[in-house]
Amino acid sequence: MRAVPRRTKIVATLGPATESDEAVDSLIKAGVDVVRLNFSHGVPEEHKARAEKIRRIGLENNRHLAILADLQGPKIRLEKFRDGMIELAVGDRFCLDTECPDGTGDGTRVGITYKKLPQDVQPDNILMLDDGRIVLRVDSVDGARINCTVEVGGELSDNKGINLKGGGLTAEVLTEKDKADLKTAALIDADYVAVSFPRNAADMLQARRLLDAEGCAAGLVAKIERAEALDNLEEIIAVSEAIMIARGDLGVEIGDAKLPAVQKEIIRSARDLNCVVITATQMMESMRDNPIPTRAEVFDVANAVLDGTDAVMLSAETATGRYPSLTVLAMSDICLNAEQHSRAIKSRHRLDDTFERVDEAIAMATMYTANHLDVRAIASLTESGSTALWMSRISSGIPIYALSRHQSTNRKVNLYRGVFPVYFPTIHTNHAEANREAVDLMKKRGTIADGDLVIITKGDLMGTGGGTNAMKIVEVGNMPDFIA
Repeated sequence: MRAVPRRTKIVATLGPATESDEAVDSLIKAGVDVVRLNFSHGVPEEHKARAEKIRRIGLENNRHLAILADLQGPKIRLEKFRDGMIELAVGDRFCLDTECPDGTGDGTRVGITYKKLPQDVQPDNILMLDDGRIVLRVDSVDGARINCTVEVGGELSDNKGINLKGGGLTAEVLTEKDKADLKTAALIDADYVAVSFPRNAADMLQARRLLDAEGCAAGLVAKIERAEALDNLEEIIAVSEAIMIARGDLGVEIGDAKLPAVQKEIIRSARDLNCVVITATQMMESMRDNPIPTRAEVFDVANAVLDGTDAVMLSAETATGRYPSLTVLAMSDICLNAEQHSRAIKSRHRLDDTFERVDEAIAMATMYTANHLDVRAIASLTESGSTALWMSRISSGIPIYALSRHQSTNRKVNLYRGVFPVYFPTIHTNHAEANREAVDLMKKRGTIADGDLVIITKGDLMGTGGGTNAMKIVEVGNMPDFIA
């Protein structure tokens, strides 16, 4: 019996634990689909070398790996303490002081990197430090000083992050570092660029303009990690190719208890609006140090799959963890098992919608037919990958193969749930010959066999983007020459 391919994609972050050629090769063999480069660390030359390595080793494994360049964004952090660390107790008075010199912080005050913070807060606001481990209530704002009372105490050390509960910080989304890093992302031909802390569509459009100026067509990923981004979710989705549910900062701003329902809503909204969605942060956190996940982590990953996420992401687990490839294997196994549930393979999504585009209507008709006929696979002959994206919005257990002559398209579609890229370099005016070549290529790959039913989608004008207007059902091994 032929193996069922995993449809949910896995994003893994490169880092010190996965720097070597052997480690990258191991990640790829374990099943990584997208490699994330964290631009919070490293310099352009290092990112360029990593990108070249990923693409080289990917091709050696016959895989079209996508590269995700993740911008740092505005980091709102404490500066350094004189002794590197302090201890705060409930009820202590503590001051965040923009004029406190870096490296001189003590048990009464510390400097902060974001000098406009006093303008963004007011009495009774709650500040969450170190991912919410320390909680301060603002008593008063006196010029450069934010005077606070400690509500949750503990150990506090250098450079910890600061979040305003409920959101509202006015820091610019794209820092000067981010703007320079966008040039690097264009230089390495990144397939996706993740924008940190966007508040609205305007923030994403600014990133798009800067990428366009560099001649870069990378897909934009909006990281949903600010409370106000939830209020503007649909407008952000409308100008983004993908959404990342960045549960760390988002959980701090809205409260972790609200995250599960918000996650489900974001996934639903993204799929409704034909946007790819990545679920991220601490999905397999325990595997940084342990060879097996906790049951809670198994449920977390499986529930994201059942909710319809396109991809699940690993951060520190593969960047600095002890078992990076083992973590990918474990995550892959969880996804495969969750995908067998009926919720993951049947869908009535968009059955009542009216479509304005012919190619989108063809994609929906294909998925409805595939889900109600004994179809083995779908072959989408595509230039941009759009038809494959629309198909992937419908839950199905049937693999969608995106056949494209463009390597950039092959890499980009590797993030879409249930879509598998196949390099298809030829363009035919003879549609019967194109059908036959597509089927022969998939047959050689072991994807299909004689007697299987396959749905092929393509356009009359092959080689033209947005032209898909035909759906054909063929039986492998029984394709007369006149079938076009």
